[in-house]
Amino acid sequence: MRGDSSAQVREAIGYMPWYCNLFEGQEGKSKYDVAWKQLTDEKGFCAPYGLTTAERRHPLFRSHGFGKCEWDGAIWPFATSQTLTALANYLNDGTTVPGIDSSIFFKQMNLYAQSQHMRGKPYIGEYLDETTGYWLMGDRERSRYYNHSTFADLVITGLAGLRPQADGSIVVNPLIPADSWDYFCLDGILYRGQLLTIIWDRDGQHYHQGQGLTLMVNGKTMANRKDIGKLIYK
Repeated sequence: MRGDSSAQVREAIGYMPWYCNLFEGQEGKSKYDVAWKQLTDEKGFCAPYGLTTAERRHPLFRSHGFGKCEWDGAIWPFATSQTLTALANYLNDGTTVPGIDSSIFFKQMNLYAQSQHMRGKPYIGEYLDETTGYWLMGDRERSRYYNHSTFADLVITGLAGLRPQADGSIVVNPLIPADSWDYFCLDGILYRGQLLTIIWDRDGQHYHQGQGLTLMVNGKTMANRKDIGKLIYK
């Protein structure tokens, strides 16, 4: 802020309406979808090591010094969690912006996972440099126990694609490009009193539970499709 005026900068917190599904079912919602273009714009939020919290084109981006309590654009895992949750909701609700698809979610989840290390060991700190991946607060106490992301939720509801439904049905829509992984399995998911297993096995030879995307409920196959995409089981 400058006095009582706005800094006139785009911030990642602007994706919160999609995080909360505020646009779901609303007419005219597509007019706001242009905001997602900033996710792939290197002058927007797209950086080598993830998504920044403010647009990189702004003249004051990352201008307030390193290692302080700075809120001028560095990558913040908590904000990354919010933005990727919002993106998953947007992708599941139907997109209108060309180029914003599962490949963007997949790429950013890969960067997010890669960032959660320091000196070769698992680590998640307060915030990191967008061009070097360096954790800016390093070993300081307030940083090295700063795990307030929702990484596991993003794996379950985004990558593996389990989308909780109010009516008790089961929707699985993995945000994984068709040409990426040959297989994955998410097992033992407790969902409304039932145990779910989600399997993607391109040729059926890894898990031997069938070819393609399979949903198992309490150990029994209930839905399957040969390609990767949306499964619905009622």
